[in-house]
Amino acid sequence: MKVTEAVQTRHSVRAFLGKPVDETDLRDILEIAARAPSGGNLQPWQVYALTGAALAELKATVKDKLERGERESGDYVIYPPKLWEPLRSRRREAGALRYAALGVGREENGEALLEDMNFGFFGAPVGLFFCLDRRVGPPQWSDLGMYMQTLMLLAVERGLATCPQEIWSVWPQTVARVTGMPEELLLFAGMSLGYEDTSSPMNSYRTEREPLESFATFLGFE
Repeated sequence: MKVTEAVQTRHSVRAFLGKPVDETDLRDILEIAARAPSGGNLQPWQVYALTGAALAELKATVKDKLERGERESGDYVIYPPKLWEPLRSRRREAGALRYAALGVGREENGEALLEDMNFGFFGAPVGLFFCLDRRVGPPQWSDLGMYMQTLMLLAVERGLATCPQEIWSVWPQTVARVTGMPEELLLFAGMSLGYEDTSSPMNSYRTEREPLESFATFLGFE
């Protein structure tokens, strides 16, 4: 598979089959992804991979907390408090696609249903968590983002699907308790990984991308 094909094929999958992921494949993906760029070769990423009983424990714990109205706070704000255009419209349009695929409006308990799906890893057999030392700065956050993208493309190459989930950052204490993550690490994001359920309406749509002219400026080209 060519890189271009992997990039164009990758999308955030929100419904997975129960088929298990081979541990050897997962280890290969995580290891090869570490060839991602890293300023000063700091390689600041830390990854926790959960499946089986560990994943089930985490999901059950979060579900129980949600049912009791308990919440935690993450170490960063996922979205700016007041999005501006065109960012606001892009987010709204993406949300509308998800609710349409779900068949339930946001005001019809759709938001709560999507939240439950998120914290159930959309049925994926593997849940990943990505962390950074709290002392690092924005350049190292960028390194982690490049690691995650590389991982997702390698997953596509092996017939696997993913969904990066920054929403998991709001459960730092619970994730730390289950994974043993030390206090000096900041929970950046989670990720669902497994085999896509191609029959699910949740995987039937694709978000749009803006044309090149809207974000790229060319200078000095003939």
